[in-house]
Amino acid sequence: MKILVLNSGSSTLKAACYEIGVAPPGDPAAPIWEGKIEFDGADAEIRSSSHARMRLQKRVHAESRRTPTEELLSDLWSGAPPLFRSSSDISVVGHRIVHGGAFSEPTFIAPEVKDAIRHNCVFAPLHNPAGLDGIETIEKILGSVPQVAVFDTAFHTGLPGPAAVYPGPYEWLSRGIRRYGFHGINHEYCSQRASRLLGRELRSLRLVTCHLGNGCSLAAVRDGKSVDTTMGFTPLEGLMMGTRTGSIDPGILTFLMRQDHLSADQLDDLLNKKSGLAGISGLSNDMRDIVSATKAGNPRAKLAFDMFIHRLTSSIAAMVATLGDVDALVFTAGIGENSAEVRQAACSNLEFLGVRLDSSKNGQPPHDGDISSANSRVRILVVRAQEDWAIACASWNLVRSRSSQVSTATRL
Repeated sequence: MKILVLNSGSSTLKAACYEIGVAPPGDPAAPIWEGKIEFDGADAEIRSSSHARMRLQKRVHAESRRTPTEELLSDLWSGAPPLFRSSSDISVVGHRIVHGGAFSEPTFIAPEVKDAIRHNCVFAPLHNPAGLDGIETIEKILGSVPQVAVFDTAFHTGLPGPAAVYPGPYEWLSRGIRRYGFHGINHEYCSQRASRLLGRELRSLRLVTCHLGNGCSLAAVRDGKSVDTTMGFTPLEGLMMGTRTGSIDPGILTFLMRQDHLSADQLDDLLNKKSGLAGISGLSNDMRDIVSATKAGNPRAKLAFDMFIHRLTSSIAAMVATLGDVDALVFTAGIGENSAEVRQAACSNLEFLGVRLDSSKNGQPPHDGDISSANSRVRILVVRAQEDWAIACASWNLVRSRSSQVSTATRL
């Protein structure tokens, strides 16, 4: 089964294609093809590759996203050499949708699902419209091919009330103001991957998964389910991030509104784009730049790094408190996978929990593996983020499930 995965952002579109046979393999498979579009006004930069070899790279002028998307995807069946005979070789298209509201699992896209995604645009105004646009673009390009929505919030829909409900007026809940959590596709995947790496049943594990990239969040996972997470009503809550504040005193916002007469849009820009590592360091939102400047003696970079670690370790400890104990700590995403300095600093602050890092393993961690010392009570894992693969597997499962139901109904 050939599965196309789309991750539609406000200024980018990422695509990957996987081929899965009778069942997904135990270990994640590499995509047979990858593509990306970067939109810049009416211009678009298109790139595609297969097995790390560049296939297509060009810049086009387009009035809508459909034209460059069509050109990118046509590389699959019209490129040199063509990977597919035609567009009809694609069995299903899976989409990452950031905000799924009440959806608790992947679902086939139907008119009512599109309506729900559209309704949730108010909660994710930068992300859901882009996802919806990706769905409708595929409808125009590929016609009636089955499409699947895989939601970033779905893994967290079962959060218990004390973790999900905000301590404001109870009426907030009826308006949809609650903790939704995000990065759920990767938190769920990393939990399952940790189970496999540790050779233990997922339902027996208590995990803290640390998705650390430009956006950062933690999840407390017990019995394979998210029971707490740091992001909330929006992806702004929780940890300090690349350009986002994370959690701050809300009184700061009313102060700025009164004293500086800031509008909602100005506050949104300040909190989401001018804060975090970039805002404190004055240099960059990239942890590699922060670490380099810290080693060079830059005091603001050091402050940014120390703040990041302080908030990360205090939040990990809070997740452990929710779980009652922890079996493994999982680092994933750009910073989590690649910054030995962040892992070292965070784990050294958590030794009271029995977290002990092996410095040599931490310096050169495997893509998916254990970097804890032999005497660590808590296992420390580095797991490569595989959101596209997780979406492909979810799409495969839905198509196979539907086929089985049709087959059973036919026999009956």
